[in-house]
Amino acid sequence: MNLRTALAAAALATALVLPPSAHAWGAMGHRLVADLAWDAMTPQARASARHLLALEGDARLADIASWADELRANDPDLGRRSARWHYVNIGEGDCDYRPGRDCASGDCVVAAIEAQAAILADPGQTRAARLQALKFVVHFVGDVHQPLHAGRADDRGGNTHQLNIDGRGSNLHALWDSGLLAQAGLDEAAWLARLRRLPAIGATPASTPADCAEASCAIVERPGFYPPKGTLDPAYAGPWLPVAEQQLRVGGQHLAEVLNRALGG
Repeated sequence: MNLRTALAAAALATALVLPPSAHAWGAMGHRLVADLAWDAMTPQARASARHLLALEGDARLADIASWADELRANDPDLGRRSARWHYVNIGEGDCDYRPGRDCASGDCVVAAIEAQAAILADPGQTRAARLQALKFVVHFVGDVHQPLHAGRADDRGGNTHQLNIDGRGSNLHALWDSGLLAQAGLDEAAWLARLRRLPAIGATPASTPADCAEASCAIVERPGFYPPKGTLDPAYAGPWLPVAEQQLRVGGQHLAEVLNRALGG
């Protein structure tokens, strides 16, 4: 599949399945973040995760990575209640996350990661409640590393920034969801191997969900992130595909940090 075909398909899938600003990385991207996190989890955290996953017969974090994007079809009520948990709009100039301004109701990805991680870490919660929290955490940490999930409210996270790909309509959000990754022409196993070769974060202080959102927002505000509307220049992928790769790699590392803390690592 070439880049133009992939972008058109991604845009159509996003329009048919999910509301604007509620989809990030695509299913493969979310699985990649989950697999990278598994690499960096402690043995104790992995054992705890396996115990929770076994409740529904799953074996890997990647198996649940897209669950939160499937709620709209599988559990419409929870899908509606959690729709705003996938993103936060802070890309309006300064990229400083301010809870009272950006997440006053607690309905944003930053607060959702914090709240669901707390449920996951609480041994007094039922196993089912902790499994649901694990599903949310795995997905939302992936979401917050897709730059447009911490972008601008005025264009709905790039959803209204229209692009033309091979004569068909698309948008910037769809481009970042999966179109950039599709350009490399790699299958999932090859992508995982490629991302594993990128340097990990290393022994740095753990980043908070707010830190991750601010870092994603800063990418959105870089010069050139927004291509001119209309026909997409094929050269756009040159400088930006490596950024998407790094965000997936960092997302996996940050997810491991969250799960190690929550699951006793």
